[in-house]
Amino acid sequence: MKTLGDSWDWLTDSAHWAGENGIGHRLLEHLVLTAVCLLVSCLLALPVALVLGHLGRGGALAVNLSNVGRAVPTFAVLVLLLLTPVGRWSEGPTILALVLFALPPLLTNAYVGMRGVDREIVRAARGMGMTGTQMLRRVEVPLALPLILTGVRVAAVQLVATATIAALAGGGGLGRIITAGFNLASTPQVVAGAVLVAVFALLVEGAFVLAERFLPHRGREVA
Repeated sequence: MKTLGDSWDWLTDSAHWAGENGIGHRLLEHLVLTAVCLLVSCLLALPVALVLGHLGRGGALAVNLSNVGRAVPTFAVLVLLLLTPVGRWSEGPTILALVLFALPPLLTNAYVGMRGVDREIVRAARGMGMTGTQMLRRVEVPLALPLILTGVRVAAVQLVATATIAALAGGGGLGRIITAGFNLASTPQVVAGAVLVAVFALLVEGAFVLAERFLPHRGREVA
């Protein structure tokens, strides 16, 4: 209990919130890193999953290949990337490792969502003379949107939790608070850093859950 009390004291100390090494700056770095990696992951995974889900071919292979990456620890990927030419770019290894980590849930959920769309609705849309692009944009994607967003939510929460490894490569984020605590042998600071990451992840989870509540209605209207 004493450690928790000391951690609370550390968190509520205004001196720990100011400056480049303060909580505010580290939180902003963590947010930017998470957002960038999530955006890049979505741009890579979602178009592939949507097209393969629409065509109904090759998706299972793509999903299985992406899931292989889950068996490889992100930290191990980061270390290997640091030894490659990518390591010359300060944030390159971290971003690439996190993007690879976020691809499986995005690809899997989007593909499953597309294949889960009622085939009768798809056939009816085709019978109305819709082109493949129109069916994808106006029928399949809106109906699959709740599951697609679930994949984005899972990836976002995982990224928030895993982005702490950026500190191990000299990057910013809340992980720097934790590593600094270890270097100073300050258990309260380490616990405080872990609490900040956990709270941040819960807030991201909550934001996506609230957003998902509106999507089923929106999907039916668009369809």
